[in-house]
Amino acid sequence: MKNNLYYQFAGSCFLLVFIFLGYTVKFYSEWLNGFDQTLTAIIRTPYPALNQEFIWYTKFANPLTVAILTMTIVGVLALKKYYAEALWLLINTGFAAGILNSLLKLIFLRERPDLEHLVTEHSYSFPSGHSTGSVLLYGTIILLLPLFVKKDSLRLTYQILLGIGILFIGISRVYLGVHFPSDILGGFCFGLSWLLISYPVYQKLRFVWRFKNIQS
Repeated sequence: MKNNLYYQFAGSCFLLVFIFLGYTVKFYSEWLNGFDQTLTAIIRTPYPALNQEFIWYTKFANPLTVAILTMTIVGVLALKKYYAEALWLLINTGFAAGILNSLLKLIFLRERPDLEHLVTEHSYSFPSGHSTGSVLLYGTIILLLPLFVKKDSLRLTYQILLGIGILFIGISRVYLGVHFPSDILGGFCFGLSWLLISYPVYQKLRFVWRFKNIQS
């Protein structure tokens, strides 16, 4: 119970940061110029030497990739009778990352950076869909790993690698010229807020479903 409160508190903090950042993007975007320009210059230091590497890497959070991985994992979880886990992952990636993030873009209507775009994008810039999607897909896997990997050191290694992978997906979007760093931060904060606030809800649902199965 106490751990659930920690998750919800952390999720609420990320939500507040997202709201503040979104308000700034919508009404005072010039305040972010220094932050965005400085980080963009740092991230794009190796440009164009790493173009192909980042074009390849960013595909791990493309909508099609996220959809395929989600449906594959959901299918495996359902076959193993992990119904609560399957439903939580599907809601996180399909609803929060797929639908809500797209609706948020239509609220903020932020144009993409005036840089050469190394990949084609047609939607608005804030919050980054790749950042949100990577947090909600790979972040969900991070939280579910204790169910499937019992060895602490191995589980921690996987979780750290996934966390680094999420970070570099965000970095790839800035390098490719299609997002401001504040878009990435917004996507991460929105994704983390949804993930952490919904985690206790999933745990409660999991407990209820497992209890019902035992009773039956």
